[in-house]
Amino acid sequence: MIERIDTKQRMSRIVKHNGTIYLCGQVCKDAEQGIRAQTETMLEKVDELLIQAGSDRKHILSATIYIKDMKYFAEMNEVWDAWVPEGYAPARACVEASMAREALLVEISVVAAEI
Repeated sequence: MIERIDTKQRMSRIVKHNGTIYLCGQVCKDAEQGIRAQTETMLEKVDELLIQAGSDRKHILSATIYIKDMKYFAEMNEVWDAWVPEGYAPARACVEASMAREALLVEISVVAAEI
């Protein structure tokens, strides 16, 4: 069975299937902030969605991070490294990409296991 949560015309915020949770791409809460704050609030949104879906950051299987410019890579990683619980790092990819809005610096897509 596939469960779709908060479905709109283009996407669902959360899709659950066979114990796996897929989150749509998440961006920051305030695009006027720098890379650190954008990364922090983006990950806060991931936490909120994972809890809503019945999971948490210890159960993330994979993450794909899209970053506007690799010059932000080290700063984004500092926030990421502090957020990921030790011993629970997921499979991860990070690519430089154009963003949907000019002010956005980072976006993440997450796949997690249900608890």
